[in-house]
Amino acid sequence: MLKNNKLPLIAMVLAVISLSACGNTTGERALSGAGIGAGTGAVGAAVLGANPWAGALVGGAVGAGTGALTSPRQINLGR
Repeated sequence: MLKNNKLPLIAMVLAVISLSACGNTTGERALSGAGIGAGTGAVGAAVLGANPWAGALVGGAVGAGTGALTSPRQINLGR
């Protein structure tokens, strides 16, 4: 039913990218991005009928990479 609908997947990817920079240091941002990405990827994959473990792996990698490649000045969520 939802397998052909890409909107939830796109929304989750945007959420991962926007939230992955939570933290002050590169390590904190990478770790929080990995956690947020893994959770979002697992839920997104389950909703779309795919393997949640694969979704968590991909989401975690994307979130960690995005968190590590951003600085606090690029995405300021406040203190």
